[in-house]
Amino acid sequence: MRSAAHFLSRVCTGAISVLRRPPLLLPYLSLLVRLYATSVLLLPGPCDAPIIFYEDKNFQGRSYECSSDCSDLSSHFSRCNSIRVESGNWILYEHTNYKGYQYYLRRGEYPDFQQWLGFNDSIRSCHLTTQHRGPFIIKVYEKEDFRGQMMEFTEDCQCVFEKFRYHDIHSCNVLDGHWMFYEEPNYKGRQYYLRPGEYRRYTNWGANSPRVGSFRRVQHVY
Repeated sequence: MRSAAHFLSRVCTGAISVLRRPPLLLPYLSLLVRLYATSVLLLPGPCDAPIIFYEDKNFQGRSYECSSDCSDLSSHFSRCNSIRVESGNWILYEHTNYKGYQYYLRRGEYPDFQQWLGFNDSIRSCHLTTQHRGPFIIKVYEKEDFRGQMMEFTEDCQCVFEKFRYHDIHSCNVLDGHWMFYEEPNYKGRQYYLRPGEYRRYTNWGANSPRVGSFRRVQHVY
C-alpha cells in the first residue's frame, strides 16, 4: 500500500512538469487517472455496519456491529437491550438459526427492547432482507389451502378485520415483495416474516394460531 501511494505521489509530481509540454499532457493524464483509480480501490473504506447491537439500554455496554446475515450471535453479546439500525431492513430472531420470536426493524434508534416490540432481551440471529423495488402483492384466505373468502392487498393493512371481515388468516400467497404479519391490529403482538411463496396453512409461516390482526410491507427507508 505504501509503495503504491509513493509511486502515485511521484506520478503526480511528474504531471506538474508535463503541464509545461502540452503534446505529452493527455496521454500522461490518462495514465494518472488509471493509477489513481487502482490506488483508491486498494485503500481501506469506512466500516460498513448497518446494524449495531448493545447489551444495555440507551446504547450502553458492550456492542457488536453487523452488516450481513448471522445465524448465531451468541458469541458476540449475552443480551440485547438497545439497537441502532443504520440502513436496511432487518429481521431479528430470539434464538439461533432464525428461530423463536421475530422482530422487524427499519432504520432508526431503539433505546430498549420494548421499542421493537420485544418479549425479552434475547436476540440470537439476524437476517438482512433483500431490497425490493417492484410492486407488493399478497392474497389472504379465510381457510387453509387457499379456500374460502379471498382478498388481495397491495398496501399495508392496519386492521385485518376492518378490511377482510375475518380475524383469522388460514393461508396466503405472497406474489410480490416481503411482508410482516402481526398477531394484533396496529402492528403489535407476535410478528412473522413472509417471503414470496405459498403458505397453505398458518404453521407454514411459523404461527401457533391463524390470528392475524395487521400486516405491512417490508420496505426500505431512504
